[in-house]
Amino acid sequence: MREHEESSMISGAWRSEEVYPNAKRVEAADIAWEWLRRDREYQRAYQALVSDQRSRGMTDDFRQQWGLSFRG
Repeated sequence: MREHEESSMISGAWRSEEVYPNAKRVEAADIAWEWLRRDREYQRAYQALVSDQRSRGMTDDFRQQWGLSFRG
């Protein structure tokens, strides 16, 4: 995400069509990801996961908790 887009979302301009010029072409998974990544609880859980030095990637428990799956 570009710095301009990040600051626009923080300022409340995330509702602006200019911030998301391709919004009409996104898939449901894209919208779900945008929703999830803004969730404060998810942000805290993700930060805890990446700050754990023992973690070598996303755990199955974390993926299951947040409903994450990845395309092959």
